[in-house]
Amino acid sequence: MNSYIIESIKKIAAEELKPLFAKVVRQHKQDGSFLTEADLAVQTRVENVLLESFPDITFLGEEMSAQQQQDALNNPQGVWILDPLDGTSNFAAGIPYYAVSLAYIKDGKISWGMVYDPERDECFTAVLGEGAMLNGEHLLKQDAGVVIEKSTAAIDFKRLDSALAARIATQPPYSSQRSFGGVALDWCWLAAGRFHIYLHGKQNIWDYAAGHLVFNELGGGSCTLHGEPVFDFSLQPRSAVAALDTQLFKEWCHFLQIN
Repeated sequence: MNSYIIESIKKIAAEELKPLFAKVVRQHKQDGSFLTEADLAVQTRVENVLLESFPDITFLGEEMSAQQQQDALNNPQGVWILDPLDGTSNFAAGIPYYAVSLAYIKDGKISWGMVYDPERDECFTAVLGEGAMLNGEHLLKQDAGVVIEKSTAAIDFKRLDSALAARIATQPPYSSQRSFGGVALDWCWLAAGRFHIYLHGKQNIWDYAAGHLVFNELGGGSCTLHGEPVFDFSLQPRSAVAALDTQLFKEWCHFLQIN
């Protein structure tokens, strides 16, 4: 199952995303996020592949209505959750940081996930309890090896409470900061040790499900800004606080005043 899905999505990305990279017009959705013809094309094709091969499993795509998404969650056989183009704004602007993200959720748990980056031809995958892989090679657990003062952070400021954002900006506990603009890849890059700590104020389930499984399988620490588990089997957006290893996670939570 896994190899067939992976190869199908790689093919769809090559045919639908690569030719349109930096060549599409963005449309604004009601929630203020962006949509392009590429998002819709990828979602339609992936949905067709999945429903043809796994007709008992429902499908939830980002570009569906809220009611359709809610209905899709209520299936005992499980649900596929797709973000056809995570990082749409980057994609439209010609910034090579975007991905296709797909997760399979069964019994309220993320059981399988993949995040594919067409620009780098990097495919992150994970199976619950079996670890995570990058292009078929096992990813090894990363220890940051630095204290928080020497760490590199990926922070999305625009979705944070203004007081918290101001505090981080004026009193940063880390050494260096990035904001990449693609949740799915953010989780995978953190898992791969490309930065050390992470903060995002609002992620939807299709944004984070697959990437969060990749990260979790590497044993990092994560929670919401309220100290709850990041994953929630619902359409409710979640904040995300994470760090590469346990000690750094404790330091990051201490700075953010999370008990």
